[in-house]
Amino acid sequence: MGNRPILSVRQIEKVYGNRDSVTHAINDISFDVAPGEFVGIMGPSGSGKTTLLNCVATIDTVTSGHILVDGRDITGLRSRALAKFRRDDLGFIFQDSNLLDTLTGFENIALALTVKGEPTATIKPRVQAIARTLGVEEVLGKYPYQMSGGQRQRIAASRAMVADPKLVLADEPTGALDSRSATVMLETLSMMNADLHATIMMVTHDSFAASFASRILFIKDGMVFNEIRRGATSRTDFFNRIMEVVTFLGGDVRDAG
Repeated sequence: MGNRPILSVRQIEKVYGNRDSVTHAINDISFDVAPGEFVGIMGPSGSGKTTLLNCVATIDTVTSGHILVDGRDITGLRSRALAKFRRDDLGFIFQDSNLLDTLTGFENIALALTVKGEPTATIKPRVQAIARTLGVEEVLGKYPYQMSGGQRQRIAASRAMVADPKLVLADEPTGALDSRSATVMLETLSMMNADLHATIMMVTHDSFAASFASRILFIKDGMVFNEIRRGATSRTDFFNRIMEVVTFLGGDVRDAG
């Protein structure tokens, strides 16, 4: 694979509406995400950041341009190939965890392997290994309603990681958590990135959450407005730099959009 990006977004546009009323939700965005990179996407309400994530996730389709994952153009995939791509190459972490209420923590994580046709004998050790790594062993036998919000999110993170996806997409993963649980979740994402070499793209409205990433793309009016990298600076310094850009962007970046 060499230095090939895990994600390449090439001049994508997303247009809604008709001839009388056209909205450019995404307007000529291009960027790469390298293997093992943790990239945050920020922007004010209606900036296009959620639409961008949905296009990469193949939940939505681009109007023009191309999205490549590990060198494969996913923009033209049909339904069966698309389902296989989502199952094999992507891991998802949503704001509300999206766990199945009738399954235990163990079963929710295992589902990601079951749908891939993983041999039963290997499922249990793989689930236990990722649960141990992400600190949720104690809730594997519990149902989602018996877990805290933070535990549910870490089970969701375990489900996203257990099948070794090429790219993890996190959509406001701390949006429904209190500050303590949010910090634990962000530390979990950092550990997934640093220790498990997960490539992560996270959409967030929160500057504190964004400071855990290694690079931030700021989206405004459907375009990449700015980009900053953490480099060797502390997370506190990076947070302050993020806040400067957020202030310059204007609007309430805490809005969803």
